[in-house]
Amino acid sequence: MVTLVLPRLVDVGAAARRSVSVTERNIATLSTAYWLVLVSGFLEPVLYLFSIGVGVGALVGDFTLPDGRVVSYATFVAPALLASSAMSGALAETTFNFFGKMKYLKLYDGVIATPVQPFEIALGELAWAMLRGSLYSAAFLVVMVTMDLTTVARAVTTLPAALLVGFAFGALGMTVASFMRSWQDFDLLGSVQFTLFLFSGTFVPAQAYPDLLRWVVEVTPLYRSVHLLRDAALGTGGGGWLVDVLYLVGLTVLCLVVASRRTSRLLYR
Repeated sequence: MVTLVLPRLVDVGAAARRSVSVTERNIATLSTAYWLVLVSGFLEPVLYLFSIGVGVGALVGDFTLPDGRVVSYATFVAPALLASSAMSGALAETTFNFFGKMKYLKLYDGVIATPVQPFEIALGELAWAMLRGSLYSAAFLVVMVTMDLTTVARAVTTLPAALLVGFAFGALGMTVASFMRSWQDFDLLGSVQFTLFLFSGTFVPAQAYPDLLRWVVEVTPLYRSVHLLRDAALGTGGGGWLVDVLYLVGLTVLCLVVASRRTSRLLYR
C-alpha cells in the first residue's frame, strides 16, 4: 500500500525546487491557442457583470448591504463574479488538464522517474493553476476599479483573498480529477459547478433562501469564497472573514493531501 510521506523540514528547499520545475514545464509548453483560452475565461465573468450586474441591476435598483450601506446591484454582484472567476480558472487547470496529463498523456509516469514525488507534482500543478487564476483575478479587479465598483486600496487587499480562493479550488479540482474514470464524468462536474455559481449568494444574499437551503449554501466552498471577497472588496465589516479564511485554508490542505495520496496510488499501481 502506497503511503504519503510529506517532505521533511530538511527537504523543503529541494521539494520546492522540484515543484517549481513542474510549473516551469507547463510554462515552457504554452501554445498560441492557450492565450485565446485565457482571454475567453476572463471575458465570461465580465459579460455576466454587464448583463446581470448592470442590465438586471437597472431593474433591481440599489441594494442594501448588511451594514446598512446602499450600493448599486453591480457593486454587490461583482465580488461574487470575481470568486466565480477564480474558481473556474483553477478548476479548468486542475480537472480537465490534470486528468488528461495523468490518464491519457501519461505525463506523470515519466515525471516520477525523476526525483519529483507525487506531492511535488500536486504543488507544481497547483502553482501553475494559480498563475492562471491570478491573471483572471487581477484583470477583473481592474475592471471593478474602472467601473467604480471598489477602490484601488480595497482591490489591492482583495487580490490575496482571490488567490486563496484559487488555491482552495485548485486543490479541490485535483482531488476530484483523481477520482474521474473518463471524460464523461466531467459532465457531472460541470453541473455541480454551475449549481454552485447560481446558489452561493452570487446574485442574492443567502438570507433570501429558506432556512434549510441557506444552511446548505453557507457550507459550500464558493459561498465562503463569495463572502470573503465581498467583505474584502466592499468592506462589509464583521469577523466572518476569519471563518472564511480558515475554511479555505483547511480545504486546501485537506485536498492537497488527498490528491497526492490518490496520485501516488494511480501512478505506482
